[in-house]
Amino acid sequence: MKSSWTILIAISIFLIITYLYWKVTKDYAQKEYGKKMFKQWSTRTYYWSGALLISGAITVALIYLLKLINVLTF
Repeated sequence: MKSSWTILIAISIFLIITYLYWKVTKDYAQKEYGKKMFKQWSTRTYYWSGALLISGAITVALIYLLKLINVLTF
């Protein structure tokens, strides 16, 4: 039961961070690439691969931090 809660917390943190990253950087990316270029799959794939990589790294760091302060045990 503990591991299922840990996995649920990790997935929730990942989704929240990904959403916040998207909200913060979407307008910047559209302005940087241009609206027409940003609609192409290659540009969006590049954007989302970076977003998922950054979100994953922040999630791992937060899970590790929560483990260090004994909020999560696994």
